[in-house]
Parts: sequence; C-alpha cells; structure tokens
Amino acid sequence: MTSARFLVVLDADSTLIRNEVIELLADEAGRGAEVQAATEAAMRGEVDFATSLRSRVKALEGISTTAFARVLARVEPTPGVRELTAAVHERGGIVGVVSGGFHEILDHIAPALGVDRWRANRLAVQHETLAGTVDGEIVDAAAKAASLQVWARELAIPQHATIAIGDGANDLEMMAVAGLGLAFNAKPAVRAAASLVIGPQDLSEIIPLLP
Repeated sequence: MTSARFLVVLDADSTLIRNEVIELLADEAGRGAEVQAATEAAMRGEVDFATSLRSRVKALEGISTTAFARVLARVEPTPGVRELTAAVHERGGIVGVVSGGFHEILDHIAPALGVDRWRANRLAVQHETLAGTVDGEIVDAAAKAASLQVWARELAIPQHATIAIGDGANDLEMMAVAGLGLAFNAKPAVRAAASLVIGPQDLSEIIPLLP
C-alpha cells in the first residue's frame, strides 16, 4: 500500500451527508418523527448510543429492502465534501468514514464522494424486509475511536497526523484520540470538547487546516 501522509476520518450522518439515514428509513414506515426525536437525544449524549440505536432500528421492522433505493435518492451530500476529499488526496492523505449509520447506504455514497475506506452498521434482513435488528457488533463511540486508530496503524500514520470530524456525542471518543478533533455542525457538548469548531455547514472550510 502506498504510504499516506495523514488520515481524515469523518462521521457520516449530518457530517459527510446532510441527512440522518435512519430517519429517512423510518419515514418509509411513517415513524420518522419518533425516530428523529430519539436520534437527537442520542446525539446530544442523553442516552446510550447502542441502546438508542437498537430501539430506533426496531422501528424499522417490516420495511421492504426496496426502500434503500428511495432513501439513496433522498441523500444529500454535505456542501464542500467533494472539495475536501479531493484536497486530502492532493496532499497525500486518506479519507475514512466511520458511522453509526448503515453499510446499505454508505456502500453506495462513500466511493462516489471520494472516501477511501468506511465502516458502519448492517441491518438484519429476513424475507427481503428489515428484521428490526442490527446484524453484528454495533458501531458506537468506542468502535469509532478504534477504527481511526486501526486505520492509522495500517497506514503507518502517526496519531498526531489524524483528524476526526463529527457532530454527535458518539463522535467524542474518536475526536479525543485524533491529533485534531473538529466539531462540524455539532451539538453543544461536541463543540465544547473539540479542538476547533467549524461554523459554516461547508466541509471545504476544513481544507486550510489540512497538513
């Protein structure tokens, strides 16, 4: 593998993209409002992320897998994301995304947005409908931090040359282990803990901070 100079790891929902994918999926079952309220509580750190995710995924039970295509059509990349990933690559960096969201959507949008590697949750499926459970280990705050560290080791990138970008409470551990933790479009607790707060909802604002 070609050596990389630095690593930038982003959250997906409300960071890489403007949406919360679980809310778009819940809309398919008419449960968007209740799932949105639960998501916001989790992002503020008021409830345990894994417990909250299991509860929200339960609300997706019975939704047809054909909903993925409709959800994909509604996903909006965050302004500046392509400019940011291009700038990272031009400077010899690698872009990763680690998400409490879902591979079923991220596998389509990540490569299109210039992401090099990504990790997310998977939704269990039975008879072409969502089972209402997560398939495998949940990607929570600890898993996000571990992913950044593992990728840095694999790429022989020192910890000080890593940047983590997130908006919610489950991004705090990842931001803490990174050389630079950036709060983007973030909740108050995340802004308070970040190395820097990015104000405009435009990821290209991060380009001047790249090494």
